[in-house]
Amino acid sequence: MTYEEYLDENGELTYTNVGTSMMPLLKQHRDLFTVTKRGSGRLKKGDVVLYRRPPNRYVLHRIIEVRPEDYVILGDNCVKKEYGIKDEDILAVMTGYVRKGREHKTSNISYRLYSFYIMHTIPLRTGVKRLYFRLRKLAKRVIYGKK
Repeated sequence: MTYEEYLDENGELTYTNVGTSMMPLLKQHRDLFTVTKRGSGRLKKGDVVLYRRPPNRYVLHRIIEVRPEDYVILGDNCVKKEYGIKDEDILAVMTGYVRKGREHKTSNISYRLYSFYIMHTIPLRTGVKRLYFRLRKLAKRVIYGKK
């Protein structure tokens, strides 16, 4: 059964997080997230969405910009923005998560503060990560003589 079929049948999906793109909010194989099938309206900046990336890959990332025809999306632990995500690609919106065994709702003030921080530090966080990756690559060249 696909995520689309499951959401059509149940309206809600709770699943384990795989990957590091949503750290520190969700840790791989430890935390769970709950998404609810999206409605017909436009989504808003800061929403965490489950969307389909061709060919049949599913991704949970945050909307960082709402444009007239599409969305710009970025994982909380990523540096590369994804452009051109359309409404029809988005299956569901995150409504809650279980972190370290504790349930949280996206309507809670603690989550809203976290989301505010994440949204307002994107340039700083991505800049620091890019610098880190460049320095690490340079160090490997110096130490190991690799390109």
